[in-house]
Amino acid sequence: MAREYSLDKTRNIGFAAHIDAGKTTTTERVLYYTGRVHRIGEVDEGAATMDWMAQEQERGITITAAATTCLWRDHRINIIDTPGHVDFTVEVERCLRVLDGVVALFCAVAGVQPQSETVWRQANRYGVPRIAYVNKMDRVGADFHRVLHAMRERLGCRAVAVQLPLGQESDFRGVVDLIRMKAYVWVDETGREYREEPVPESMMNLVRRFREALVDAAAETDEELMQKYISGEEFTEEDIRKGLRRGTLRYNMVPVLCGASYRNKGVQPLLDAVVDYLPSPLDVPPVQGRHPVTGEAVTRRPDDEEPLSALAFKVAADRNVGQLVYVRIYSGTLKRGMTVYNSTKGVSQRAGRLLRMHANRREQLQAAYAGDIVAVVGMDKAATGDTLCEESAPIILETIEFPEPVISVAVEAQNRAEEDKLVEALRALADEDPTFRSYTDPDSGQIIISGMGELHLDILVERLRREFGVHPRVGRPQVAYRETIREPATAEGSYIRQTGGRGQYAKVTLRVSPRESGTSVVFVDETKGGVIPREFMPAVEAGVREGCASGPLGGFPVTDVEVAVVDGSAHEVDSSEMAFKIAASEALRECLLRGKPVLLEPIMKLEIVCSEDRMGEVLGDLNSRRAHVTGINASPGGMQTITALVPLANAFGYATALRNLTQGRGDYTMEPSHYAEVPEEASPPEVKGSSAVRAA
Repeated sequence: MAREYSLDKTRNIGFAAHIDAGKTTTTERVLYYTGRVHRIGEVDEGAATMDWMAQEQERGITITAAATTCLWRDHRINIIDTPGHVDFTVEVERCLRVLDGVVALFCAVAGVQPQSETVWRQANRYGVPRIAYVNKMDRVGADFHRVLHAMRERLGCRAVAVQLPLGQESDFRGVVDLIRMKAYVWVDETGREYREEPVPESMMNLVRRFREALVDAAAETDEELMQKYISGEEFTEEDIRKGLRRGTLRYNMVPVLCGASYRNKGVQPLLDAVVDYLPSPLDVPPVQGRHPVTGEAVTRRPDDEEPLSALAFKVAADRNVGQLVYVRIYSGTLKRGMTVYNSTKGVSQRAGRLLRMHANRREQLQAAYAGDIVAVVGMDKAATGDTLCEESAPIILETIEFPEPVISVAVEAQNRAEEDKLVEALRALADEDPTFRSYTDPDSGQIIISGMGELHLDILVERLRREFGVHPRVGRPQVAYRETIREPATAEGSYIRQTGGRGQYAKVTLRVSPRESGTSVVFVDETKGGVIPREFMPAVEAGVREGCASGPLGGFPVTDVEVAVVDGSAHEVDSSEMAFKIAASEALRECLLRGKPVLLEPIMKLEIVCSEDRMGEVLGDLNSRRAHVTGINASPGGMQTITALVPLANAFGYATALRNLTQGRGDYTMEPSHYAEVPEEASPPEVKGSSAVRAA
């Protein structure tokens, strides 16, 4: 079976934005205008194609990233619609890792919102070119120019308008194309038909000014265009598009379009921009990896004849076919029934079926090629971030890093018959979601599940009930505290036993030093002269890392420390790995106690939008929650935007509290910001009475 579309006519893109900016609504119009669906499904009605989960349809939000494929201007566009809620940011993270381009959506009223910034930083990290689409131009308070300014100020990008809105709010009827110098007005309710008109005379001065800025930006990307610009020659439409494409691919600029997707206006030009400005797999650098044995750098070009290399970026459980593994193929050809080597885990598996996904509907494939995004059935040992390749040409691609959970709850089965089902269901959910954890507390025997927020855990518990038929009892939310130290400390640990035969002997001296926030645990070997034989050093590190899993204050994980092995001694007969592991663990615990341990709590970034007459109540409530207000700004429609930092422990149930304070008119978003020291009076009960606190 031959490739249907050449690589230069392939686009792998995602829609990403803050919650409620209109990603799924826009994707629905894209599918309709490209002929992929024959009826527009609305999010508010629970009928959107890409929001196929029952919870998505009921809540009107996207929870899981969904993939689809459509055709436009003889190009194949593979699309991933991502969630906007911060609790599901893992879905955005892993999709951006494999996408070639992104359409970033912004609400014309709210502008650049907190999750907009988060998504932008993620795209920066993976080097993904972007175009921007300012949606909801028909809403009261819509302001295209304010959003442009906010993009430049808050995102630090060169936002270049390629369109201007024709009217705004209730008068919005189309766009002015600054490249063609024409106006486009949509004339029917479905948005299929639009007519070309001259630019209104009343807008001509503004249009000329923005057109000049557009030509300036295009000219700066190419020497030939710059010479043409300096000599005063008129730029053709092709010149401008060439310059914009080059600038976009080099991350020098972001073309900005506008529209009102819900009113079916502006989507077709957005599709044209995807084809014109976003990269094909040939436009991005060849994927880099390393050889799993030698560690040497390995490069794979996007070519069907190259050895296979693919990255598993998403795992999903499907009732009908079992586990689906979504993969992005960077090079080579993946055929149905082919044996594939998982170089991350060192195992081979047969790729059963290959599927092209359309949300939760499937299309069977015989083969998939470089640049394709497909789902594979039968790869039950693959996890998110694993590399799939040929065993004869192994490679390990850069994996995906995920944030640690910040909130936990205890769950227990209703009866003994459900216990095994609960454990199996939690394992299946953990395979799908790398930010979800479950473990059994060794002290209480309870099963603890951890996630990114209250909504995240609420959705997971609901999935346990609906998809797995398990109805667990759920405890109160718990904060994922961390522990660290204030001062450097040194201590020795030893493990010496003599029982008549061969004994146990190990001595380890550690120095533990505080590090800057967010640096986790760093292990360093500073020993000299072989005082600890090299073969025992992995055991020392294992003892350190196991010890860091449970700190001295409340048994919370230790973070932001450097642990250096500075001395030790061994016995040529009695020393063993177990002895060094125990000695290192003892030395670490003593260091942590001497280093003035402190408790850290997750601090959340909170953005609240409320009416001015309710600001007093909202600010008073924030004060009672130990919040630090960082800013208050006026928003359109007589509303105020309050930004604050609040401890997660004091933010539980905030949705209900804000609803009561604002009579249902307030709205908020919350995302993890950083960890900070917990004041003594706010420490949880299990920490206040600990011997480590009294010693400190």
